[in-house]
Amino acid sequence: MQNSKSILLVEDDNIDAMTVKRALTDLGSKETLKRSTNGEEALDYLKNDTNEKPRLIILDLNMPRMSGIEFLETIKANDKLKTIPVIVLTTSREDRDIIESFKLGAAGYMVKPVDYDRFVETVKTTSLYWTLCKVPAKE
Repeated sequence: MQNSKSILLVEDDNIDAMTVKRALTDLGSKETLKRSTNGEEALDYLKNDTNEKPRLIILDLNMPRMSGIEFLETIKANDKLKTIPVIVLTTSREDRDIIESFKLGAAGYMVKPVDYDRFVETVKTTSLYWTLCKVPAKE
């Protein structure tokens, strides 16, 4: 997984998806942005062994067919997927959503509309952190 060159965006809103894409471009990101418009579609993508696992998932909570919380519960219970870091990017300011997201293992939580510079910094920091965590220890 450490060689992954993609980020999975699970977002049903086209404007928010364009904002994320622009931020990654501005970061000089070499990763390919893959997009799913709902949690079920994203799970199908992740469970398909022919697809490369992303190095990061950016997840909206309020989506049709499967909420972001349900999606997060499902991937964090899966041994093959649980180590992929997830940043929640949502309109929800509800304490229960924030607490539940972190309880389920989210690496970050940002409320939309998000400050663009803060979003860029969060993605950069989270990617760096998880890249460093995956470096094998020297024997």
